[in-house]
Amino acid sequence: MSKINELFRKKIAVVNFGIESFYQDQVSQGNTAVHIDWKPIAGGDKKVAAKLMQLKEPSLLEKITAANQEALKRILAARPVLVGMGIAGELIPGMTEKTILHAGPPVTWDRMCAPQRGAVMGGLIYEGLAKDLKEAEALAASGEITFDPCHHHHTVGPMSGVVTYHMPVWHIVNKAFNYDAFCTLNEGLGKVLRFGACDQEVIDRLRRMEKEYYPVYREALERHGEIDMKVMIAQALQMGDECHNRNKAATSLLIREIAADIYRTNFPLDQQEAALRFLNNNDHTFLNLSMPVCKSTMDPIFGIPYCTVVATMARNGTDFGIRVAGLGEDQWFTAPAEYVKGLFFPGFSEEDANPDLGDSCITETTGIGGFCMAASPAIVQFVGGQVQDAVNYSTRMFEITVGEGNAYKIPTLDFRGSATGIDVMKVIETGIRPIINTGIAHKDYGVGQVGAGLVNPPEDCFKKAIVACADAWA
Repeated sequence: MSKINELFRKKIAVVNFGIESFYQDQVSQGNTAVHIDWKPIAGGDKKVAAKLMQLKEPSLLEKITAANQEALKRILAARPVLVGMGIAGELIPGMTEKTILHAGPPVTWDRMCAPQRGAVMGGLIYEGLAKDLKEAEALAASGEITFDPCHHHHTVGPMSGVVTYHMPVWHIVNKAFNYDAFCTLNEGLGKVLRFGACDQEVIDRLRRMEKEYYPVYREALERHGEIDMKVMIAQALQMGDECHNRNKAATSLLIREIAADIYRTNFPLDQQEAALRFLNNNDHTFLNLSMPVCKSTMDPIFGIPYCTVVATMARNGTDFGIRVAGLGEDQWFTAPAEYVKGLFFPGFSEEDANPDLGDSCITETTGIGGFCMAASPAIVQFVGGQVQDAVNYSTRMFEITVGEGNAYKIPTLDFRGSATGIDVMKVIETGIRPIINTGIAHKDYGVGQVGAGLVNPPEDCFKKAIVACADAWA
């Protein structure tokens, strides 16, 4: 006992693991202390920890490491270009006039969240399949409509993700692997279909986009020719965007690229000006281009045996789902979607929020978006936090990825390439979950966007994936 008393009479330097309050107690008492943010592997889940150890058996780990490097090689080799536009039903594989694509993993009508349902009903009215919300709701529940994830059709959709037959879509091709990807035009912020709004104002806007703006964009792109999207995103990152929630620079670069071609189209001047104004008045125009760029970048890594890199992260407002490259496109690992923590528009609060929603985290899956927040200090004004938080988030993501980007670089990190290739093994081993910045939809349909903030995928998605990897390969 005297030895212990003697010890505590000396000046103590403490290394604290785990519970931060112990560290704070030492600091408050004037002791020198260092806090180590340590968590047990797999959150203490013995079964998952054992599966992880099976995957780390030397001969298997060698195969996994080689497979993950091949995935990184393919991601970095991607050459996504904008080749044009078209109508969803004419371009997207598997579309019919009664097909509605949605964001996230598969979900049935009875499990859809309210904003997802609102977007579906709005889509049915837009398509002329229903005359009002009551009729649209009955049709959606009838079994006549085919619901399927955007991701199953070379497509991505922000928030609700709803894509219907006659909607115009951007067409991206990854020239390195001849892979197509599609996404609708961005409607703007606030009261829009993708956030579950579905009144006549929303429908009228969608029809203007199809009938008035889209024909101008299509002809302008035909005149212009292909546009290198990878170069444009790389430039935007140097100009303060992260290309998920901040797209001011990228949208400006796009407009600069095609404005002259818009005025060379054969449409009346007032239609040309309206089309250009629609792009220019929406800072998020480019989001619906960065998403298919990332989709076309990530999908070519599917089918690499033993690969533990996450190829897809997506959410439908009910479930969050991930897909792992080495386990194929048909396997989703899901868990209940979490609530976004962030800033709300005046008059709204956390009580109004729907759980996490949308395909837009394909940007983080690829290494931009939340992974590049350090390149976009202004983003904290929109999602909350401080500039140093943005730097910390980007830096931490290197601990759960297999490499760094060769084009998407972060100026504030001395132009270090963005963290690229989320490894499910590293997520489970470190306890660090990917960071996502995103919009927040109202929990009721018809309202629209109510804020923006930060969210993580549920840990259970990664636990389920680890178990499946071990069962398949160990």
